[in-house]
Amino acid sequence: MASEATSAPPTPAGLPRIVAASLIGTTIEWYDFFLYGSAAALVFNKLFFPGSDPLVGTLLSFLTYAVGFAARPLGALVFGHYGDRLGRKKLLVLSLVMMGGATFAIGLLPTHATVGAAAPVLLTTLRLVQGFALGGEWGGAVLLVSEHGDARRRGFWASWPQTGAPAGQLLATGVLSLLTAVLSDDAFGTWGWRIPFLLSGVLVLIGLWIRLSVDESPVFKQALARAESRRAEEPERLPLVSVLRHHWRDILVAMGARMAENISYYVITAFILVYATTSAGVSKQTALNAVLIGSAVHFAVIPAWGALSDRVGRRPVYLLGAAGIGLWMFPFFSLVDTGSFGYLVLAVTVGLVLHGAMYAPQAAFFAEMFATRMRYSGASIGAQFASVAAGAPAPLIATALLDDYGSSTPIALYVIAAAVLTLVAVGVARETRHRDLARVEDEGGEYADASPAEEARTL
Repeated sequence: MASEATSAPPTPAGLPRIVAASLIGTTIEWYDFFLYGSAAALVFNKLFFPGSDPLVGTLLSFLTYAVGFAARPLGALVFGHYGDRLGRKKLLVLSLVMMGGATFAIGLLPTHATVGAAAPVLLTTLRLVQGFALGGEWGGAVLLVSEHGDARRRGFWASWPQTGAPAGQLLATGVLSLLTAVLSDDAFGTWGWRIPFLLSGVLVLIGLWIRLSVDESPVFKQALARAESRRAEEPERLPLVSVLRHHWRDILVAMGARMAENISYYVITAFILVYATTSAGVSKQTALNAVLIGSAVHFAVIPAWGALSDRVGRRPVYLLGAAGIGLWMFPFFSLVDTGSFGYLVLAVTVGLVLHGAMYAPQAAFFAEMFATRMRYSGASIGAQFASVAAGAPAPLIATALLDDYGSSTPIALYVIAAAVLTLVAVGVARETRHRDLARVEDEGGEYADASPAEEARTL
């Protein structure tokens, strides 16, 4: 049967260790990435872009934030290529070192008041390094877990690295919230903002210690052995060439699936810090606390959504999240506009719960689309190229719409349009939850053990 896995899963003690290594690594990397986003909304406009109108300064700050996304496709290409050639583990270690090193260096940067125009240039350069590293992190982390387990609970286990995003958001927002609570605005703007960036150095050492302790994916080892045995007869194609030849439809599906998920997330967690403080009259501390609470709930519901995708399929859960986030946007901004902390928490929390319905099954869904020797490339390209059009400009577009129209209505319509695009992309995709990753043909990308009738039953 196509639904039965043939590869031996890890021992009960082994899989949780692998999940922990992926989760801790992704948490640290997302902490680094989100920390920048929060700082861009709160202090970077004043420290690196002084003299501008406050909202214009925020736009410039978010522009450097978007630059990190521009580097992610390049990271996806490079890390995907070598991850499919050399293995997942080596590249995950490298991505963690690059990300943590860049974040630590941001904490040491001189500001515009000290070095003038060189300050934003240095900031942008380090942001590019962050984006490049994160472009290769996500694909490797979710594949390491997906390829170690069997198909029956893959959605659940693969969703745990996805919790690294809210965990990183929780950690970054929590540290910033604590600092803004105990420090004056002057102290935080002068030196306090550096502390969470410098903490990244300690976190990276912990992450490396754990990540170096896990083994390479057995599915990848098997595929590599088969490729080595065939290499004498036929040269192996580059992973990028193979994935574009055999999986171009899957890449387009993955990119479309990311639109609502990515755009809604950054509107709810990054742009909300601008909107709540400028339009709704909420303090920075209140806005940060609301995101903090919402991120905690987000962390808790992702594994539940992942487990549900094992029972009913990846597509139904994903479609539910996309439709829900589109319907929630107008109530979301109406609740924020009240200025009430309780309503702000409700708006953010419900939004993140609905986002989780897309984000949780995404790891297994994308991994199951691609053949083993092109899976790192395919999953990373689909996810990270979409982020350039989705997550990268989302806070920038939302801030510009607010500046132009002075209303949340265009921003809500922007997210709704993304939700429609995701509904179409996932709606035309095949269901993948019964696929055994060990049985994917390396070149064709088809599932040799599944007949057309068996594939149709998964729709």
